[in-house]
Amino acid sequence: MALPSRSFLCLRHGATDWNRQGRFQGRTDNLLNSDGSAQARAAALRLNDIAVSAIVASPLRRAVQTADIVGAALSLPVAVDDGIIECDFGSLEGQSIRDTMRKHGLTEIAQLVSILPADGEPWAAVSERALRSVAAWQERNRGAEILFVCHDAVMQAIAERLCGSFFENRYGTPFRFARSGDAWTVEEISQFGQI
Repeated sequence: MALPSRSFLCLRHGATDWNRQGRFQGRTDNLLNSDGSAQARAAALRLNDIAVSAIVASPLRRAVQTADIVGAALSLPVAVDDGIIECDFGSLEGQSIRDTMRKHGLTEIAQLVSILPADGEPWAAVSERALRSVAAWQERNRGAEILFVCHDAVMQAIAERLCGSFFENRYGTPFRFARSGDAWTVEEISQFGQI
């Protein structure tokens, strides 16, 4: 598997109505709601003091909208890459996450990967394609600080693969996947562009 050669930034898109309703959203192409747009604007402020030189978004509209808001604030264009699209949740799409967890006796969000349906995307494929995309963008843009605007499952799959566990991810909150030697950590970008 291709792994990123250096640290990179990730931003979960702002919230949609389905997010607020606690549904599996996957490839359903919902728009940001007013909260989500505000979260994207707040993310842009956090990233203002970081020398971001490229923005890459998932093709889903909620990610593109988020990336466009950040890109406008940072005066950067937005590229789109299918490699960081959200996980396909198959027959779970649109279902209640809470009800699904209760039905299967799950107590943690991370446990959902154990019950993903056969008609969706295999969990291992999510991190593989996402990390391949990150590595390819880094190869084409050597030394650039790249921001990937994507989705929770994508970011969790990356974190599990690089850092060994899930992390607390929030809408419109930028994180740095930081590499030190062979070790990786996930660090939230603070209000002033610091980690």
